[in-house]
Amino acid sequence: MRRAVCSGSFDPVTNGHLDIFGRASRLFDEVIIGVFINESKRSLFSVDERIELLTEVTKGFGNVHIHSFRGLVVDFCRAHDAGVLVRGLRAVSDFDYELKMAQMNIGLAEVETLFMPTNPLYSFVSSSLVKEVAKWGGDVSAHVPDVVNEALRRRLPPPH
Repeated sequence: MRRAVCSGSFDPVTNGHLDIFGRASRLFDEVIIGVFINESKRSLFSVDERIELLTEVTKGFGNVHIHSFRGLVVDFCRAHDAGVLVRGLRAVSDFDYELKMAQMNIGLAEVETLFMPTNPLYSFVSSSLVKEVAKWGGDVSAHVPDVVNEALRRRLPPPH
């Protein structure tokens, strides 16, 4: 079985993430979304909430599964018998960081990294930008699934 991991914080999941998940799900028998738990970072949504949102927005993919993890992504890959890590690249600036991580991962655990360029429609979309715009009452509905947009509106009421 060809299994791949897509990892990240997904706080919140965006349409760009969904594009990568969908494309990866067509290339691999199974795709495991690893939701990284980072206690040092203050997240908008709890890990359980992020998993719930991811479960909802990926239910149309029959071969995508979601788990949380702490620590090194290569250990998560090993635990799930996945030899490939799929990473979406939005811009050239992403590549420099991601290349270094990929080289470290191959050295640590022989986990290959597949770089997947983002669909140009989503090349500027990031979870951080979505949260910032939503915090100030901006409309992010074109950049996130409906269920995520609703969750953002509940969590971040418009400023007065």
